[in-house]
Amino acid sequence: MVVVMAADATDEDVARVVAKVEEAGGQAFVSQGVLRTIIGLVGDIDGFHSLNLRAMPGVAAVHRISDPYKLVSRQHHPERSTVWVGRSGAQVPIGPRTFTLIAGPCAVESPEQTLEAATMAKAAGATLLRGGAFKPRTSPYAFQGLGARGLEILAAVGEATGLPIVTEVADARDVSAVAEQADMLQVGARNMANYGLLQAVGECGKPVLLKRAMTATVEEWLMAAEYVAQRGNLDIVLCERGIRTFEPTTRNTLDISAVPVVQAASHLPVITDPSHSSGRKDLVVPLARASIAVGADGLIVDVHPDPEVALCDGPQALDRSELRALAQAVRQLPPLVGRRPASASSPH
Repeated sequence: MVVVMAADATDEDVARVVAKVEEAGGQAFVSQGVLRTIIGLVGDIDGFHSLNLRAMPGVAAVHRISDPYKLVSRQHHPERSTVWVGRSGAQVPIGPRTFTLIAGPCAVESPEQTLEAATMAKAAGATLLRGGAFKPRTSPYAFQGLGARGLEILAAVGEATGLPIVTEVADARDVSAVAEQADMLQVGARNMANYGLLQAVGECGKPVLLKRAMTATVEEWLMAAEYVAQRGNLDIVLCERGIRTFEPTTRNTLDISAVPVVQAASHLPVITDPSHSSGRKDLVVPLARASIAVGADGLIVDVHPDPEVALCDGPQALDRSELRALAQAVRQLPPLVGRRPASASSPH
């Protein structure tokens, strides 16, 4: 069961609902988005009905949810959500009315490389900058990122270009440090089931980009998002980045059908990652076009000024010439499916 609070509900209204549920022997998990607060209830559902929560000040609705993922389900939130990323008054939306391009280097290697990649990304229409400071890799001998130094570089480049930052956090112990610099925290595919990390990013107060694990079902992916939401954060964007199949010609297989499937089940925005799903730069633009056509809310792609010498995933990174084709697709195709390019503005 979930309690949906009204837009003008006060902290006191929320506290009264929580207290009433706890007095009845239940648990209440408060999750806040930019525009909405939802309280998830755990306990005797039939007993909660007798509390008459709908009549309490600040309560807009009470829903009994059959889905195992209560807070991210569309059963209580028929309209799809928009997540706003950035600081102060100008934030970038990711949601059903816009199309958002997130681009930048897979790994931060140096200030010069990061700034050049960010400038390329912005020129192509990107409104959010991605870059890896902490890089969990399959091989322990592969480049693992610059860590804290990479985070400093990324923050400086974001400030110089005016692009809000999206970066991965791989360890729950690093969440607070990453949250100080980044505007959105990414949980990578290898950490989708790291429940301690999911709970930590749920408590950090920043939007979260949650990638689907290579072997995860849609329900498992949404249950991972529920871990984040249950800890107080509804500002979650889901990223389909390819699942593992029998086909060896691509690194993974982009599950394009997952976009409308998840949008039907959850109110959260859904984007795709054509770079990591294919592992091949020649497939990034075709998969980007397909993602736009199927209704994705955005893309996250790798950009590098010189992919041949990239320390991480060079074969999938777009250079300037390839980026022009992506920019054309992002400019021309979203309006055909009722989208407009995302730009920084104030949440309504």
